[in-house]
Amino acid sequence: MGRTALRICPLCEATCGLTVTVDDDGRLRSARGDADDVFSHGYICPKGASLPELDNDADRLSRPLIRRDGALVETDWAQALQAVVDRVGTIRAAHGATAVGVYLGNPTAHTVAGALHAPMLARTLGTTNIFSASTLDQMPKQIALGYLFGNPFAFCVPDLDRTDHLVIIGANPVVSNGSVTTAADFPGKLTALRKRGGHLTVIDPARTRTAKLADTHIAPRPGTDAALLFAVVHTLFDEDLVAADLGGIAQYVSGVETLGEQARDFAPERVADHCGVSATEIRDLARGVAAAPSAAVYGRMGTTTVEFGTITSWLIDAVNILTGNLDRPGGVMFPTPPSAPAPRPPRPGRPFRTGRWRSRVSGHPEVAGELPAAALAEELDSPGDGRIRALITIGGNPVLSAPDGDRLSRALEAADLVVCVDPYLNETTRHADVILPPPPPSRSPHFDFLLNNLAVHATARYSPPVLPTDDGRPGESEILCRLILGFSGASTDADPAMVDEQVIAATLGKEVIDPHSPVAGRDVAELVAMLPDAPGHERRLDMMLRLGAYGDAFGARDDGITLADVQAAPHGIDLGPMRPRLPGVLRTESGTVELAADDLVADVERLRTALDRSPQGLVLIGRRNLRSNNSWMHNLTALSGGSNRCTLHVHPDDANRLGLDDIAVVRGPGGEVTVPVELSTDILPGVVSLPHGWGHDLAGTRLSVAAAAPGANVNQLNDGSRMDPLSGTVTLNGLPVEIAPV
Repeated sequence: MGRTALRICPLCEATCGLTVTVDDDGRLRSARGDADDVFSHGYICPKGASLPELDNDADRLSRPLIRRDGALVETDWAQALQAVVDRVGTIRAAHGATAVGVYLGNPTAHTVAGALHAPMLARTLGTTNIFSASTLDQMPKQIALGYLFGNPFAFCVPDLDRTDHLVIIGANPVVSNGSVTTAADFPGKLTALRKRGGHLTVIDPARTRTAKLADTHIAPRPGTDAALLFAVVHTLFDEDLVAADLGGIAQYVSGVETLGEQARDFAPERVADHCGVSATEIRDLARGVAAAPSAAVYGRMGTTTVEFGTITSWLIDAVNILTGNLDRPGGVMFPTPPSAPAPRPPRPGRPFRTGRWRSRVSGHPEVAGELPAAALAEELDSPGDGRIRALITIGGNPVLSAPDGDRLSRALEAADLVVCVDPYLNETTRHADVILPPPPPSRSPHFDFLLNNLAVHATARYSPPVLPTDDGRPGESEILCRLILGFSGASTDADPAMVDEQVIAATLGKEVIDPHSPVAGRDVAELVAMLPDAPGHERRLDMMLRLGAYGDAFGARDDGITLADVQAAPHGIDLGPMRPRLPGVLRTESGTVELAADDLVADVERLRTALDRSPQGLVLIGRRNLRSNNSWMHNLTALSGGSNRCTLHVHPDDANRLGLDDIAVVRGPGGEVTVPVELSTDILPGVVSLPHGWGHDLAGTRLSVAAAAPGANVNQLNDGSRMDPLSGTVTLNGLPVEIAPV
């Protein structure tokens, strides 16, 4: 007969609640939306419905693999873990801590282990060679937040449920389900906006599924969003549209006049030709946002993976601030997640800065603790002191997601050691010396430690494992904890709970001496004794919830929550809409929102110079598909076919001019790919679109479904030399390309 169980979907940032059916033989059979889930209310997309197929995928690895005599063979966990610790130890002893690099992939944002233990592993190694998908994605946003608010993780997100005018720029949330904004049923929220009389503006060079819902669609040339937004800022000052008292937060904002001075050269009439958008459209956009009772401007990868990604991200929030829409209902607000520390009184911080260290070869500055992923290959293959000799990847596939995968493949093949914590033998892990596969989602716990920081509505939800792991098979947290212990000099056979207990003791030790903590002055041992007799991650989660904004403060608050409360509410606990948080969220040196940080202002001259460049040739942009998520959702039959194809979208006028037929060769700075052509009037002339994450035709992988329709790796067109200098993010959108028929 089977049974049902509840899960939080781990496959995208929407974090929808699911009801899964489990067969008597211990396999997931189906998944549907959980109608009672307090966050998603029954919404589900094709990815969520495919969770059973992902869970049961025959290509998933179940035992560790180790390379012997050139071939990957199965081994037991004890041997695999010890081999990693021994070989990493040898390399660190001979060449230093920076000889080991760490790459954290996008899936780590969706797992308990990725949130709690992956960062600890990197810190334990003591290396500064940390890379992640962030510098291929949202890092310009984080750098802008660092300069504005003093904290690169102080995300402000659109209050979708209460806004009157939503401006979406460079994003397609109807397809992506939203990102860097956690909101289940994004399409439903856009429909609700329209029904309550609100206005939807979409700014995108393609007429995406989101743009087709818009009241206003503005289609600029790719990569010109920074100039367009500066023209909006210019208009706000020029037409006296800056909100009185900035909507009530003027006392917390500095640099307004400086920003106005920087905007003088960006009149809509000046930037119109550069952007391919009329001055009238730009002025109407500024007037519309300023006149709305509430408005929120939201940007995503079309605004971050471009030449001026950090400036664009800065100006998005500048428009929100100038129109009085920061930190107010219906505008953009700072989420209050349940597992973050309870808010403290406002206090000045230290100046935000980047470049605390630099990459060895090209001298790229560190940003938010990371080096650019585009520099990973050269750090591996360029000889000399300080070369990365060993790489540990956790849930990442940079051969497909980073520029010039061919070079990275060669570099990995020549590395002294490659260790991958990953369930698949994919384009990156095929180079591994050791692969440590975590269990499927059904056998893993789930709590959104990271994505709750981006949620448009606060909830507390926890999914325990639906099924037990096989005897002797460690969960992902245990895998990472055993490595942490080994790298720390302890035995990999030591109790992995020691790692979490050390964190608990250290955290509570700091809390009890903080006069603003909800447990100030109390005894650490007393607090530790109040935690449940449970796995380490649950003890840490209980501690974090109790110390959080909604927590019980270890019994001091009768109305506060604990993990036991969350476990007793399987559909989740509704903690309410976002609420104002200024000035407490600020950590700038001045204690204000610094609207004109020196480094941002200094980069404006580069943008001024770009206004005089004439557009030449074709430029490439990316594309999302509802049935895909980067490189890790292509091995499921349920998600293949249909519109989920790796095709080149070309406007018919360009196809006729170039003589394109069914197949085209696309050439970029880093190489070329051959792809099917799909004509579309939904894309601007002069612009072509190719989705990322494909290229599953490399030897040595075990991805049977993906290999049957491999597609082409768009990042092979990119050599990584074009990047936003402030964030180290490579230019993936607006890349010049040449196209010819086969």
